[in-house]
Amino acid sequence: MTLDLHSIYNKGREIEVALESLLENALSKKLEFVEVITGKGSGALKKTVLRFFNRKDIRAKYWRLDIDNKNFGRLFVHFKHNKSKGKA
Repeated sequence: MTLDLHSIYNKGREIEVALESLLENALSKKLEFVEVITGKGSGALKKTVLRFFNRKDIRAKYWRLDIDNKNFGRLFVHFKHNKSKGKA
């Protein structure tokens, strides 16, 4: 699943809503990871996205965040889903 933020780069609340929706969809579908495209630009959008993912309430929802070292305008959010089998 990929979220491209180019079209809402300057709309703070819409960015947050889009990121929250992405997280909820990824968690409900038990995706391994999602990709967020911020673009290269000035880096302001990327900083906004990183601040979002560093919030304590959001940080608890994912396992790892990777910044693509080959493409500055892209990052990956990884999830680790518990596969417990219920103990008696």
